[in-house]
Amino acid sequence: MTKLQAISDSLGLIVRGIEQLRAAFPNQQFTIDGRLVGDIGEVIAERDYDLTLHLVQQPGHDAVTSDGRDVQIKATFKDSLTFVKTPAYYLGFKLYEDGHYEEIYNGPGEPIYDRYQHRKGIGETLLSFPIGELRELSQHVQTSKRIPKRKELNS
Repeated sequence: MTKLQAISDSLGLIVRGIEQLRAAFPNQQFTIDGRLVGDIGEVIAERDYDLTLHLVQQPGHDAVTSDGRDVQIKATFKDSLTFVKTPAYYLGFKLYEDGHYEEIYNGPGEPIYDRYQHRKGIGETLLSFPIGELRELSQHVQTSKRIPKRKELNS
């Protein structure tokens, strides 16, 4: 197989995958050049957690819980997660190529801000936060301050 054929075949698979995602989750765009990973994180959160995604993009948060908490959702294949403004609540996921995911952080944004308040630009510019440190911070979040999982998972 030539390199050109590999690119062509791979892009075809990606586009077909995006078409499947759009059919299953019609309120998400899954744009290949910007929001694909984020949209996947959002539909995972909506499927597995007690929250509803906003139909129209909102500044600083992507969803609201049944008890009214605003939640920002982030997903990555990399070793860090990001945000600009400190969110009220934050759900961060690491995605893996085999299709599974790991919850990295679930809780209020304030502990993340407190841990990194010394960083230049905190709350003003897009900053990355290492997954290992977010995982550690998340372990100290009280159960009552987490976004609960759905009792029955949607398929």
